[in-house]
Amino acid sequence: MFSGSIPALATPFCDGTFAEGQFRDFIDWQIAQGSAALVPCGTTGEAATMSIEEHNHVVAVCVEQAAGRVPVIAGCGSNDTKVALAHMHAAKAAGADAALVVPPYYNRPNQMGILAHFETLATGCDLPIIAYNVPARTVTDISCSTMAHMAQQGWIAGVKDATGELDRVSDHRANCGTSFCQLSGNDEIALGHYAMGGAGCVSVSANVAPRLCADFQSALAKGDMASALDLHDKLFALHKALFSDASPGPVKYALSKVRSGFSAELRLPMTPPSAESCAEVDAALAAAGL
Repeated sequence: MFSGSIPALATPFCDGTFAEGQFRDFIDWQIAQGSAALVPCGTTGEAATMSIEEHNHVVAVCVEQAAGRVPVIAGCGSNDTKVALAHMHAAKAAGADAALVVPPYYNRPNQMGILAHFETLATGCDLPIIAYNVPARTVTDISCSTMAHMAQQGWIAGVKDATGELDRVSDHRANCGTSFCQLSGNDEIALGHYAMGGAGCVSVSANVAPRLCADFQSALAKGDMASALDLHDKLFALHKALFSDASPGPVKYALSKVRSGFSAELRLPMTPPSAESCAEVDAALAAAGL
């Protein structure tokens, strides 16, 4: 369904306002560099601090600028089921290809609540859903049995797995089916995730190194594990450095270094990365030849 290197796009802001021109240029660059799909309004895109209207506008701009060249998987998550459904309807109207949906955060629903959330979304809008399992941020975890039930019911088409637990790839293959689209949510283990049956990576590092990340995924798809390992080694320091302080601070700092004119501005409560983090990013960029 989806595969390859899929950047979770950072959203540029200038003086607190969405920098639409920068974002459009960024999308064109990502596509030219080989990114296989785009994810606007995810965690890296600071969707948590966007208004509903702004969120939907950013998704619409992404779809318009991509212009069918690559698919757009729109971030549609919310801890309010009604808001998530409204985001899905807006994303579908804009022409997005799928919705990326986290289980409700802060509320901490049990597994029945997670099931009810996704069932309501799937029956309320026919935009395909990629579940985004990221317990470190949502606190709740979509259990393997819950994931299997949702896949078997046809409520979800795949998962972005950011649990860091590689054995889940095999569990999902066994219980969700081998056609269930599994995307890694962690750059640093994308090599192992693919080897176990994954299809690609929703990547933070691809914001900064789209060509290298695309080449890495291409090598995996060709079965060229030696080249993939070389690229993994080249990118590993960057994967780590981009989380050396609260994300997306380091990735926006890195983008300001590799993309002339890209704003590193963050929205509160996010603040600029520390000097130590910036130094780590600088060293990682140099190691990757960026």
